[in-house]
Amino acid sequence: MPVRVPESSSSTPSHVPGEYLEKRTLQPCTLLSVGQAFSGTQNVSTLQKDEAWRVNVRILGCDLDHGYLCGTMEALNVPMADTPVITFWEGEIVDSKNYTFFTSKWGATSEDDKKHWTKFPSFSPLLSQVEIDGGKSLDLSSYPYIFMVMRKCVFIPESEFFRASLFSINLSSLCCRDGKSNTL
Repeated sequence: MPVRVPESSSSTPSHVPGEYLEKRTLQPCTLLSVGQAFSGTQNVSTLQKDEAWRVNVRILGCDLDHGYLCGTMEALNVPMADTPVITFWEGEIVDSKNYTFFTSKWGATSEDDKKHWTKFPSFSPLLSQVEIDGGKSLDLSSYPYIFMVMRKCVFIPESEFFRASLFSINLSSLCCRDGKSNTL
């Protein structure tokens, strides 16, 4: 399995002075390259019930310098859908240069963001610094996980049935050592 960084003795990110923040970039991760495809399960919990369906994700664009990622997600066996549901999504890679753990978007507060990110065990070593400055001073370039915020943008083809449910934000943690991903 491809890896982003060599194994190190510590998985705790370092803190760097502000003047160096704009110069660092995440190390290339072959898991985040154009054409990569992943399969998994999307779990959806509502007050009424819990549902899950298989998904196939393909990366169509990746720009680590600007913290940008985009692709498609095909959801199979979605209740009330006769065919697979395909969406185009765009993502922000949390790199402390372009994007931090505090999205400041979509009505989310820093407390909302913290509540969601703390559901990832891989986030735990970062929490104390994120509470101080949103993670702006963290050097995530050699951290063994990549964190992303993905937003579904459009259905392919566009469907009246699903238009109302399009606005969906997913948080994701990708392990660069083994390719395992957790998505909320």
